[in-house]
Amino acid sequence: MTRLFAAMTLLFIGMGLAACNTVEGAGRDIHNTGEAIEDAAD
Repeated sequence: MTRLFAAMTLLFIGMGLAACNTVEGAGRDIHNTGEAIEDAAD
């Protein structure tokens, strides 16, 4: 039971870190798109 709990904990931590990196990358993409639109409007 302890091994299962440890494995599940590590899995959830890994998934959380992957999700953070994905969201961060999407945020950068949206930011860069907004800057490109601003530059095109000028």
